[in-house]
Amino acid sequence: MATVFERVRKVIAERLDVDESKVVPGARLTEDLEADSLDLVELTMAFEEEFSDDNNRVEISDEDAEKIGTVQDALDFLKEKGVSD
Repeated sequence: MATVFERVRKVIAERLDVDESKVVPGARLTEDLEADSLDLVELTMAFEEEFSDDNNRVEISDEDAEKIGTVQDALDFLKEKGVSD
C-alpha cells in the first residue's frame, strides 16, 4: 500500500498537472507548484476524498485549509487527523 506521502504526491500531481518529482515536502503549493485559489479548494476536497474511509472521516475546514501552504503542511495535517501509512 502507498504511504501517505505517496498518496499526497499523487493527488497534488494530478490536480495541479505537475510532475511528481516536483512534489517534495518543502514545495510551496502556490509559489513552487503554481496552484491558484481554485486549485487549493480542489486539493482540499481531493484530500478529504482520498483520506476518508468508513472508520475515519477527514474534514478540512476553511481555516485549516488556509494553513496548508506546503506539501509538508498537508502531511502534518493529515497525520494530526489520524491518517497513517
